[in-house]
Amino acid sequence: MRNDMEGQQKHITESFQSFLGKEELLAKVIECFPYPIEVYAADGTTVLVNKAILDEYHVSDPDLVVGKYNIFEDPAIIALGKLHLVKRAFEGEVVFFPEIKVPLEDIVKRYGIRDLDLDAVYQDITIFPVFDENKCVVYVVSFLINRRIYRGKNEIEKAKEYIENHWMEKYDANKTAQAACLSKAHFSKLFKKHTGVTPYEYYINYKIGKLKEKLMDVNLTISQAFAACNMDYSGHSAKIFRDKVGVSPSIYRKMSK
Repeated sequence: MRNDMEGQQKHITESFQSFLGKEELLAKVIECFPYPIEVYAADGTTVLVNKAILDEYHVSDPDLVVGKYNIFEDPAIIALGKLHLVKRAFEGEVVFFPEIKVPLEDIVKRYGIRDLDLDAVYQDITIFPVFDENKCVVYVVSFLINRRIYRGKNEIEKAKEYIENHWMEKYDANKTAQAACLSKAHFSKLFKKHTGVTPYEYYINYKIGKLKEKLMDVNLTISQAFAACNMDYSGHSAKIFRDKVGVSPSIYRKMSK
């Protein structure tokens, strides 16, 4: 799989090199390219970004990037220990980085992005040089392909739907995370970020909501209402209800009447 990816990336780099001496045409191709592309001058400063990369990160103005970002000064690249490999592209090599996690927090702070509907992005990144007729590096291009994208809200909606369809069952953290296609640790953090509560709290709140509906059915005793929600009418369950609703199940029933 990796060899196939590197082969595709090599084909793209060769295609870009074919535009040697046709900078205006190359710029138009880059602008229309469906994948995010960033072009750097020999000193590492960004000189061009295409529409795809601006749309990806909700950057409204290319001038926020062009002339202001320098790949050699990127703290995420430095922290990963990849700077020496990046510099090799500026010395004439093609460098390939598979499955790189995009530093979204840094990007949000750098460009003042307010509403980025992305929680995590993993990319295959190819950085390659563009030469002049004397075989000197004139530009370096970053070509980015998204491999995995977690758009928080979509994953959380899947988890909420799973919880609401399985509220009668005992809560299972592993199965709920699997429904969102996320690891348990990452899922719990992401769920609270988007809902304000933990997945278990959401499960309990939903279950209590169903119990309140059953308590309003005068044909059921309080014990039967609990049983209809797969709960035992015990001191523990009654306490959970009281903590969530503010009154005991019996008082809630009287108030509902």
